[in-house]
Amino acid sequence: MKAVKLKICGITSLNDALASIECGAEYLGFNFYAGSPRFISPREALMIVRQLPVDIITVGIFVNEPSPRHVSEILETSGVRLAQLHGDESPEYCNQVGAGRVIKALRAGPDFDVDSVIDYPATAILLDAFDRNLYGGTGKVADWSVAAAAAKKVRLFLAGGLLPANIIEAIQAVVPYAVDVNSGVESAPGTKDPQKLKELKKEMEKL
Repeated sequence: MKAVKLKICGITSLNDALASIECGAEYLGFNFYAGSPRFISPREALMIVRQLPVDIITVGIFVNEPSPRHVSEILETSGVRLAQLHGDESPEYCNQVGAGRVIKALRAGPDFDVDSVIDYPATAILLDAFDRNLYGGTGKVADWSVAAAAAKKVRLFLAGGLLPANIIEAIQAVVPYAVDVNSGVESAPGTKDPQKLKELKKEMEKL
């Protein structure tokens, strides 16, 4: 199996960022959605991003920002490279931000159409668990059978309830490009747990 990349989301401190990199993360996510308990301001993110190795790919999480231009402005202010659009953004919205710097997040609800993953101009699609009231960070496990079908069509990030205890099973079931872990390695929202990060690293090294 081709090596699966790791994204740790909900970074709020330099210590957590460095611990995540030590765990093997190649992608780090910063949540710019004000409604999130893991919210970080663009300027706070910049202070962290400036101190990271240059090969780490930083990702900003956005939910229904008023305009693509505003997303681009926040990326510039924060120094973050990619925009993860985690709301109800349209394909045209993604195109205006720029396909090469968009990860479009989709929530796989009961009526989810797998073929819709190819409709979005994006460098990757992130598939998350569906929740009627929340945009990500739910801790719920996504439908892996739907995710596996999507992974055959696009570069897929698998999110949703991933833990050290289920990460191998998830990867084997879906065969994604990357896995996105958030609450599964936290002691509290926005605070990473060093022991859980070590457990995650140990599990992923088994692949």
